[in-house]
Amino acid sequence: MDSVTIRTEQQGDEAAIRTVVEAAFGGPHVADLVDALRTSPGWVPELSFVAVAGEDVVGQVLFTRCRLDAPARLVDVLTLSPLAVHPSHQGQGVATRLVRHGLAAAAERGVEPLVFLEGDPSFYARYDFVAAGSLGFRRPSLRIPEPAFQVYPLPTYEDWMTGTFVYSDTFWAYDSVGLR
Repeated sequence: MDSVTIRTEQQGDEAAIRTVVEAAFGGPHVADLVDALRTSPGWVPELSFVAVAGEDVVGQVLFTRCRLDAPARLVDVLTLSPLAVHPSHQGQGVATRLVRHGLAAAAERGVEPLVFLEGDPSFYARYDFVAAGSLGFRRPSLRIPEPAFQVYPLPTYEDWMTGTFVYSDTFWAYDSVGLR
């Protein structure tokens, strides 16, 4: 585990990231989504992180810009998707390091007030994600199970920020919202 370092994605990492994401998700669909997100308006280059062991990329976490349709106005927020660790490095704390590093970087930016995700509540609770509905947020799709729709408030979050989470167009174009 000590030999794994976390750094920002660099030009030239794309093929290695694709390999990791395909291996972690069992096929190309999520890797295609990552490739498309890189060229989308939601792309935030400083919020794509890789885990590197030696010279090899073994994990990735990606935060991209989405929207919150709040009663007062639209608010730029982030989504954590995907989180991928190569099967050869799963169960070694790589995902934990990626998520914690990414959340710290998002907080340090001080731009977006919230991070949303779809995922296993028992896994993401360790990072202080909470059920988004409990804070007044609505799912963007009924295909997302209520417990899986989670949020992590960042330091710039304010109580008036409630409403419907809206994925960027890329997630919809790749049919990557909710269970399939």
